[in-house]
Amino acid sequence: MQRKLRTAIIGTGNIGTDLLVKIMRSDKLECILCAGRNLSSPGMKKASAMGIPVSPNSIDAIVEKAGELDLVFDATSAQDHYNYSKVFKKLGLIAIDLTPSRVGKMCIPAVNMSDCLEEDNLNMVTCGGQASIPLAYAIASVNKEIDYIETISSIASRSAGPATRINLDEYLQTTEQGIQSFSQSNRSKAILNLNPAVPCVDMQTTVFAKISNPDLEATKTAIHAMVAKLQTYIPGYELILEPMLENGRLACMVRVRGLGDYLPSFAGNLDIINCAAIAAAEAFAKKKLS
Repeated sequence: MQRKLRTAIIGTGNIGTDLLVKIMRSDKLECILCAGRNLSSPGMKKASAMGIPVSPNSIDAIVEKAGELDLVFDATSAQDHYNYSKVFKKLGLIAIDLTPSRVGKMCIPAVNMSDCLEEDNLNMVTCGGQASIPLAYAIASVNKEIDYIETISSIASRSAGPATRINLDEYLQTTEQGIQSFSQSNRSKAILNLNPAVPCVDMQTTVFAKISNPDLEATKTAIHAMVAKLQTYIPGYELILEPMLENGRLACMVRVRGLGDYLPSFAGNLDIINCAAIAAAEAFAKKKLS
């Protein structure tokens, strides 16, 4: 039986716990440790019930277990990852960062996974980045002289936990940097709306691009190809507004529904970054264990 890539999760909030369920379903990954700070938290209880060793010693538990690990998923906070990334590097561990810290190389699996496989620290950007950057990249692949790209993500308030709210500034800055970097646009803007509606809304992300002479038909072809690629690892990713020209701007919109593994399906914003992280880890597993 082929060995799986041995992973640990640090940070056992909603993202970390949903990530654990996805790891357990993978045929390339296994989780041998969940490290947090509170053994009585829902995430720690869930991991323990699934038979996963847990520890309240946070980064110290990772250090103690380092010799048995290949990769660590960091689902803590941007500030924590600034500090933890140095420890991961010293231990020789691959780190997949689910915080908007911008420490490692930005990774969008559908776009640049092959360029990331020699890195030891991957930043999964943000949920809005995983939803919008592939669209921005597809638009840029068939259009030149992009002056400005703006993305607006609307998510359910209930899907924005404490970590998301603490990192809002980092979220916006990281998303904007990612859009500009992957699209080579002159300017970028990211907006996040927290919608308190009940019943809860699904994640929706709109991308607007200001282009001198947009090629609409080529853009449609590129967007559909990108959406199909994303759906191989994010099943709930759906194009709901075809690329169109409106008031001098090119616009398109997607909706993201979660798989409902641990979080409710409306929390597509959390599901999308976890799906991207799993896709990245499985790419490392394929390379390391082939």
